[in-house]
Amino acid sequence: MYRDPVESLEPLHHRQAAIRTLCVGMIGIGTVGSGTFRVLARNRADIAARAGRSIELVMVATRNLERAAGIVGDSVALTADAMHVATHPDVDVVVEVAGGTGPARDWVLAAIAHGKHVVTANKALLAVHGAEIFAAAREKGVIVAYEGAVAVSIPIIKALREGLAANRIEWVAGIINGTTNFILSKMRDEGLDFAAALAQAQALGYAEADPSFDIEGIDAAHKLTLLAANAFGMPLRFADAQVEGITALQGVDVACAEQLGYRIKLLGVARRQAAGVELRVQPVLVPAAHLMAQVNGSMNAVMVKSDAAGLTMYYGAGAGSEQTASAVIADLVDVARLDGVHAAQHVPHLGVHAHATNALAVLPRAAVHTSHYLRVPVHALDQIQAIAAGLAERKVPVRQVALAAERPGVGPQVLVLTGPVEQGALDLAVHALQARAEVAGPVTTLRVESLEG
Repeated sequence: MYRDPVESLEPLHHRQAAIRTLCVGMIGIGTVGSGTFRVLARNRADIAARAGRSIELVMVATRNLERAAGIVGDSVALTADAMHVATHPDVDVVVEVAGGTGPARDWVLAAIAHGKHVVTANKALLAVHGAEIFAAAREKGVIVAYEGAVAVSIPIIKALREGLAANRIEWVAGIINGTTNFILSKMRDEGLDFAAALAQAQALGYAEADPSFDIEGIDAAHKLTLLAANAFGMPLRFADAQVEGITALQGVDVACAEQLGYRIKLLGVARRQAAGVELRVQPVLVPAAHLMAQVNGSMNAVMVKSDAAGLTMYYGAGAGSEQTASAVIADLVDVARLDGVHAAQHVPHLGVHAHATNALAVLPRAAVHTSHYLRVPVHALDQIQAIAAGLAERKVPVRQVALAAERPGVGPQVLVLTGPVEQGALDLAVHALQARAEVAGPVTTLRVESLEG
């Protein structure tokens, strides 16, 4: 089954330099890798026309050689040694789609050390080891491209780097995890609790057997880290992100949000402030009439606010084999166009600009300034004003107070929408509210995002 790539590849010097084929080695041929092979093969002529030369997959590293042979046939050299692909002299660009942060780091750094460009859809790798990887790429003058790592079929990295290149980015906010968006859509549309919606997502293949990275918000935080770095020119700061998933979200809050004219979405937000950058992932209330609230199922969407272009929004599939392959191949086309030109004309690497934004800190949780939703269990329906008064005593601005619609098995609930207030001040107010005699149980709080210009 093993075929020696040295014997099976045509030496590069036999190709015409002016129109030389871009030779691709791929590590991993699972969902994304197989999709990449199919799309490259199916749209070969169109891709070559747009890239200015042919792009050919010449070598694949995989642990399952027999399965890989069934996908690529005899057209591609196979090996079980990923490092062989990363360092082979006949490979121009390495596509890493195996995942993980350990061996993948070593493969990518080896490829860079051998002067090869890298394309990856591995957001965890870049969020954790991106600083090291991009520094190595700058040193060698090669490209590291990663459009498929952020929002799958949505070309948001290119939008930030190219389409919005003239702009000062003020904030980026996105639904950037398809699994959690599917679960939240089911909780709203079918009245399911979290566990039932997760089980349905797993049964349909939207969620893994171990869905922790998705439902705890970690996957979204990896992607948000890359978005923030591109939007603000700041270093990768995944360790400083505030991350909250949807595992504690209750169906009653989904219903109460609807009652107030909102929908709950797991949102990644990167917002520039005078004192630093907000970098946070959490379930938030979004106005039901807002375009972001209409993003349902496993779809993704990213909204950007910039000074010249204003509000722009990008929408597309949040998962899928060929959807991710579309982004991977778009990066390969960029490499094909830029390979051989002066390094200064390459797509910029993260953090290369030594401007003032690099010094911006990530704001601590207590300093984040937003509106909030509160659900306060009370002993009696006539205690609504006491709750509003308790918040006013703590200088929390109250925009709206209402009683929650009756639900089976749920006692009286007071719903509050606040004006903008720092998280630290709200936490103190909720702590004081919790101690009042009128309050019958834990107070639930969620942030509210208007997503206005």
